[in-house]
Amino acid sequence: MCSLICCYEYRHKENPVGENDEAAWPVPVDDGACEHLVGALLPQIELRSGRGSILNLGELRNLTIFYLYPMSGADDSGLPPEWDSIPGARGCSPQACGFRDLHGDLLHHQATVLGVATQSPDYLAGEIARLELPYDLLSDEHFELQRALNIPLLPVEAGGRPVFRRITLVCQQARVIKVFYPVFPPSANAGEVLSWIKTQPAGGQR
Repeated sequence: MCSLICCYEYRHKENPVGENDEAAWPVPVDDGACEHLVGALLPQIELRSGRGSILNLGELRNLTIFYLYPMSGADDSGLPPEWDSIPGARGCSPQACGFRDLHGDLLHHQATVLGVATQSPDYLAGEIARLELPYDLLSDEHFELQRALNIPLLPVEAGGRPVFRRITLVCQQARVIKVFYPVFPPSANAGEVLSWIKTQPAGGQR
């Protein structure tokens, strides 16, 4: 397993002006854009993953964590000039590393972790390898999940595509039972989700 150094190096590359501390990034605010998601049923759609599998979201029954994120990458390729100034845009690799490093603890609580982004399965396969992720990444490249749940997007494109705002959904029996939004700082999201799960009876059911 790669160390947290890989995520630190990514943060350094993300900020050419040297602001590699999450505390220096603009903080997103809760604008109510995700209030409708609590209690929502996952749609009967199939998404392809970076590892080549196909998952029907509506058939999921176990405790599942979906963290939706804009775009991760080894550098700033494809990012618009205003990316640094958009609250909630930065931090996709640190967030992924956070879930990677707490993956064993989340599995102990019978929670499955899945990242979801609008990039292609081939692109996500590269990110799985680069960050040595033990969990899968799902591609919503055709925006089926986005349309079905009316998931908010960032106001700019990245890599030539619309991208998600950073949102984490905890689901049980194919229903959203908890929404983390806004997510900040990204690297702390996995720990926040794990702490919440620990407070719930029967591994997150309520």
